[in-house]
Parts: sequence; C-alpha cells; structure tokens
Amino acid sequence: MSVCYNTNLKSLVLIHQGKVRDIYEVDDKHMLIITTDRLSAFDVILPTPIPKKGEILTAVSNLWFKKFESLIPNHLSTIKLENVITDKDEYELLKDRSIIVKKVKALPIEAIVRGYIIGSGWKDYQKNGEICGIKLQPGLQLAEKLPEAIYTPSSKAAVGDHDENISFNETVNLVGKDLAEQIKQVSIQLYSQASEYALERGIIIADTKFEFGVDETGQLILIDEAITPDSSRFWDKSQYKVGVSPNSYDKQYVRDYLENLVKEGLWNKEVPGPELPDEIIENTSDKYLSAWNLLKNHY
Repeated sequence: MSVCYNTNLKSLVLIHQGKVRDIYEVDDKHMLIITTDRLSAFDVILPTPIPKKGEILTAVSNLWFKKFESLIPNHLSTIKLENVITDKDEYELLKDRSIIVKKVKALPIEAIVRGYIIGSGWKDYQKNGEICGIKLQPGLQLAEKLPEAIYTPSSKAAVGDHDENISFNETVNLVGKDLAEQIKQVSIQLYSQASEYALERGIIIADTKFEFGVDETGQLILIDEAITPDSSRFWDKSQYKVGVSPNSYDKQYVRDYLENLVKEGLWNKEVPGPELPDEIIENTSDKYLSAWNLLKNHY
C-alpha cells in the first residue's frame, strides 16, 4: 500500500508545510493542499505514516464541505487537479488526497466546539468546575454530554508550538466583534448539524475544531479541514458509556499508546517522536477507514 509522508512536486513551489498538509502555489489566487499520511500528537509530528490517512481525511472534509456549503462558503475551487498536475506519477499519488483551493486570509483562531466533557476539558473541570473559563454545573462525569455545546477558541500556533486557549473577548480583539460573533455562531451550528448526521450513522462527535478565513470582500470562509478524525473526537456510539473513556475512531488511540510510553519514561512529548509499532499503525488506519465508511453511509 502506497503512503505519502513528504511531497516534492516538480512543477509547483512549496509555500508551507504543516503538521499534516503540504501547500503549493498554483497561481496568485489558488493553492494546492495535499493531505499527507503524517500524524501529529501532542504537537509533535511522528516519524511513522498511517496508510490511507490522507485520502480518508480529504474524503471526510469534502463530505462536510459539500453538506454545509449553503450554511457557509468554503475554500474549494472548481479547478481540476489534472489541469495542474501533469506528471502521471505525481497525479496518481495526489488524486485522492489533494484539493485546489482559493487563497483567502486565514484568521488566527482555532474555533473549538465541545459537546462532551473529555480530555483537557475534563482536567479543567476537575480542578475548578470550568472548561476554558466557562462555568459548568457540578456533578458531570467523564465523557458525559454537556447540557449544550460550548465554544472554547484557541490561538493558532506555528508548527512545533502549542495552541493556547483564549477567551471569546480575546477573539474579539483579534478579529473584531462582528467576525468573532459570526465565527462562534457558525461553529456551533456546524458542530450541531454534523453531530446529528454522524449520530444517525453510529458516531458521536465529542468535539471538533474549525479554521476560517476571509476573502477579499470580508466574507467568512471555512478552510483547512472540516470535522475529521484528526480535528475531532469520534466515538463509537454502540460502545459509549458515561464515566469511561470511550472507544474512538480517531487518533486518541495513538495518544493513549504514547501516554503509556511517557509513563514508562520512554518518551517526553518532545521532538523526535517515537516510531509506531505495526499493530498501532494498522489499527489506527482501520479506525480512520471505519469512520469514513460510517459517515459516507446513505450520503
């Protein structure tokens, strides 16, 4: 099975390499975004690729972009990949893991929506009854559904740095009150509608993050990826139980493996990340594929 860890295109100039995506310039108004099989955890890019991951993330994002295009415009263009990538081998590698998008001004906010209490939110709640400064009712349990979805934005860090939780007022300072309000409102709408769709297909979306940009007219645009197993927690509805960490279809499985390495003193959450064993690689790939097969059902 072919994997794509790094790209080195002959015909286009690389303008940015993120944790998972390589971005090339197409022209002054468009970019090519390639979703590789790289996986990052704890803000460290791991040395081991996950087969099919990039193709699955691209397919999942495209499903949501299409589903929600009447709710919010996205950055997808109508340019076909074969009109940009003419080398046959490169095209075969990229055809299912690439999108050509319109250039927009990316906003320095990660719009995080949480519908269930887990992860860092659970740790915060245990300490002070809050998640990112939002006071919650007492007595909530691990993995419990929140009374309503909450918006907990963070700053967007450079590759290798850590994102930091910020208040809503700080997002107002970053992008202005109207845009900050719009981002919050549409993020909760997207999460709520996606959660309902996924739940009917056996997946609980516990939380997710969105990224946005603005075009030359100032219109808000959904960019990057949308509600994937990389940017969200996907739980198996059939095995979900309040009070225990749920079985997931996302990279939490890898995080759990890495946390065990940390406990054993075999890794310190710093670069370089550890190689993943074959069993972890195969199971992670299967989890991503299972999520996609459920989501595309009856689409």
